[in-house]
Amino acid sequence: MSEMTEQIIQIQGDGRRLDVVLAGREGLSRSRAAALIAEGHCRVDGEVQTKASFCPAPGAEVSLTIPPPKPAVPEAEDIPLTILYEDEDLAVVVKPCGMVVHPAPGNETGTMVNALLAALDSLGGIGGETRPGIVHRLDKDTSGLLLVAKNDRSQQALSDQLQARMMEKHYLALAEGIIREDEGWIEKPIARSKKDRKKMAIDPAGRDALTLWKVLERGNQATLLDVHIVTGRTHQIRVHLQSVGHPVCGDPVYGHPKGLKVPRLMLHARSLAFTHPVTGERMTFFAPIPQDFLKGLRAAGIQDRDWLSETDS
Repeated sequence: MSEMTEQIIQIQGDGRRLDVVLAGREGLSRSRAAALIAEGHCRVDGEVQTKASFCPAPGAEVSLTIPPPKPAVPEAEDIPLTILYEDEDLAVVVKPCGMVVHPAPGNETGTMVNALLAALDSLGGIGGETRPGIVHRLDKDTSGLLLVAKNDRSQQALSDQLQARMMEKHYLALAEGIIREDEGWIEKPIARSKKDRKKMAIDPAGRDALTLWKVLERGNQATLLDVHIVTGRTHQIRVHLQSVGHPVCGDPVYGHPKGLKVPRLMLHARSLAFTHPVTGERMTFFAPIPQDFLKGLRAAGIQDRDWLSETDS
């Protein structure tokens, strides 16, 4: 089958379901066949049939049109993007709250990758076609710093630093409740939840995870923390803080249903330090504090301070 042209499968019905009789033809899975049927690509005796469970009579003429595949590399989109630093090898950008980092089913456009492809040169194919240049990720509702590689050499070198824990990442996190200790750490293994595969959970059989935290300020219902993640597990800060009874404010997955009312998930990737893969220079960057994050702090009774004065426009 040509990669850029449609293909038509023509068979005769045998009394079985459409998705079943089409599965296996030209490498189609049953779920893929069902999806194509639901999208209106199947005809039985010339009539469009959109139900995968439909059972054509033996001898009925069945045709399925397989449309050409979409390009593997996401399309560039002119999306406003804050670039703090850029050279021939890398860039440091700021991801807003609510933006998905890379395309995935249900989020194929409007992502950070789409924005990067328009704003930066030489990203296609770096680090995988659907994740060009992305060295590390942030959750959709977490804002802050992202490091982007602009060539394969930088991608490999920066990824090696990440794996070797040579990057230093600090987050601002507004945690529910008043934390009395001034600093501490949480060292608990994390794995995908056995009860809900969309969530992560503390699991003795999971991967090791270490989170260091320090109190910056206490409000009337919540505590603002500087959080340094030594490891980089999925949802690490959110799961670790929940595990000690202080989930991140505004967390729709791990937070208190009746917690402090804030406009967003109160987690912001504030600073990032790494070694430049070519020059060897140690570089440190700070992301401005978004206005919606400041609004959440004020809801907790935490007012602006000098170290919070740099905000997004």
